[in-house]
Amino acid sequence: HILAEQYQISDRLQITQIDVQKLALERIRMQSFGNEQLMYKRITFNLDSADAALTRKIEKTPFVPDDMQSRQRRCETILNIQALGLKKRLESAHSTNVVIGISGGLDSTLALLVAVRAFDMLLIPRERILAVTMPGFGTTKRTKNNATKLAVALGVELKTISIEKAVRQHFKDIGHDPEILDVTYENSQARERTQVLMDLANKHNALVVGTGDLSELALGWATYNGDHMSMYGVNSSVPKTLVKHLVGYVASISDRAVQKILLDIVDTPVSPELLPASEDGSISQVTEQLVGPYELHDFFLYQVVRWGFSPKKVYRLAVQAFEGSYTSETILLWLKTFYKRFFSQQFKRSCLPDGPKVGSVSLSPRGDWRMSSDSSVALWQAELDELENL
Repeated sequence: HILAEQYQISDRLQITQIDVQKLALERIRMQSFGNEQLMYKRITFNLDSADAALTRKIEKTPFVPDDMQSRQRRCETILNIQALGLKKRLESAHSTNVVIGISGGLDSTLALLVAVRAFDMLLIPRERILAVTMPGFGTTKRTKNNATKLAVALGVELKTISIEKAVRQHFKDIGHDPEILDVTYENSQARERTQVLMDLANKHNALVVGTGDLSELALGWATYNGDHMSMYGVNSSVPKTLVKHLVGYVASISDRAVQKILLDIVDTPVSPELLPASEDGSISQVTEQLVGPYELHDFFLYQVVRWGFSPKKVYRLAVQAFEGSYTSETILLWLKTFYKRFFSQQFKRSCLPDGPKVGSVSLSPRGDWRMSSDSSVALWQAELDELENL
């Protein structure tokens, strides 16, 4: 790894910091096109560690390039990877139809945009994309209108099916009081929507395109066998911080009508909308108020999965990266949440639908991430507790 290369006559020193742990892990993982093994003379020595300030800049958004041109190129590449993945799956399944549940949120919007790109590649009419909006107890006017307008603007087939009547009947069947707004109340809606999509897919000889993203999979922020399930998940390796930029990028290259809708979707708070809206009709269930900021969780996810860093190291990097944005106490709070949910929700990742890999981090149980659903967080929790006591 060459960090700087320059020769000049000067009495100044060039100083940099090398993350030896990161380099060692990279050598273990990246074995493709490796150099021939050579004999090394090993010289052992003791390196005394000392606390020192980090001089390197720590990127707050490791999944998203800072440079505008690099970000746009990355977005175009990722969209093509997603679309080509769906294209190949449609060809393998001998299908020319897809069904997508759209909510007016970021993830389902990105999935719809990817499907449109894939169908354009295949020269299949966009009318074979069935976009289904399924308003429920928490659906707001803003998200419903955006979902409807986007489907019309993109030229796909649109179908609206209210799930309220079916879910109320389901509550009667299982003996659940609809006034109790618990996990049963929420998940019944998510699973009803998935059932509708699956049955429509059977009816139209189509594939259900999943919308869940990498950040949701890491946190387990999905209903098991609800939005967790599909026939092909195009967003499964795309983190939430990148989803927003992908939708924003498509907005920048779209006509004015589509652009206006997409930009409003980007500005909409992230929410599953499974609880009734506020009295003023706005979203009452804001995801980042419940599980924490996605920019923090995506940072944690990258450092943990990509580099295998310990809680203490992730915490130290995060404190420096987000200096001025979050206090160290806030970072530790959500870091604890991340580890707790990451371990406890592995059972959802153990049975994920297929999906394309778009970057260096993936949680697919068939590829990059093989973890027991019964793994214990105890060791990591103990290290987090030490941080709290410092």
